[in-house]
Amino acid sequence: MLQAKGSFVALHLRYEMDMLAFSGCNHGLSPEEAEELKKMRYAYPWWRDKEIDSQAKRLQGLCPLTPEETSLVLKALGFQKDALIYIAAGEIYGGEKRLEPLRAAFPKLVRKEMLLDSEVLRQFRNHSSQMAALDFIVSIASDAFIPTFDGNMAKLVEGHRRFLGFRRSVVLDRQKLVGLLDLYTNKTISWDNFASSVREAHKSCVAQPSCRRKLENKPKEEDYFYSNPHECLANSSLCS
Repeated sequence: MLQAKGSFVALHLRYEMDMLAFSGCNHGLSPEEAEELKKMRYAYPWWRDKEIDSQAKRLQGLCPLTPEETSLVLKALGFQKDALIYIAAGEIYGGEKRLEPLRAAFPKLVRKEMLLDSEVLRQFRNHSSQMAALDFIVSIASDAFIPTFDGNMAKLVEGHRRFLGFRRSVVLDRQKLVGLLDLYTNKTISWDNFASSVREAHKSCVAQPSCRRKLENKPKEEDYFYSNPHECLANSSLCS
């Protein structure tokens, strides 16, 4: 359906309410919204981290980009206004209003809710994992995949795209981007300087053949197997 319209980008826009609440990321939100997310976090006794320094996490690159930040990054990377972009995500916190800056920059935004017949979609609506599976299928088939956060879904898609012949996946360096975004929004640097710096920071961030980083006795710190299953790829002999 999308492929019939030409090339398209799958944008894994992680900006759902629960994701923001549990990560503690509230950059760009109103005080009321930040408080709403905090209350949601406290409503779950099993969630250990209740008080979270949002600004510190953001500066470390541990928060997803906002839709507005994403629009600036995509423009800096060279994506044109007529780019067809599929939003692979659940319900965006703040709804269509939150998406306005992204839609203004890229009017051809589409979601699964816009592509599937309502009767077809109805059988999936109450099953979040199945809704995510629909996004996974489209993301695998896209001409480019760009995640705004490196969660499990993003890693799975990236690894599968490697397996299918190293299809283009742009892995964003959020820590570098946050610094550049702040410099640009504060008018410390020009658009041209911002855009060239973003491109320079990501010239080697397109998924290419590489060996997965392994750390002895530190499985939680090593690279995720499914994001780069080099044992299953053509270049596996280089990693022995």
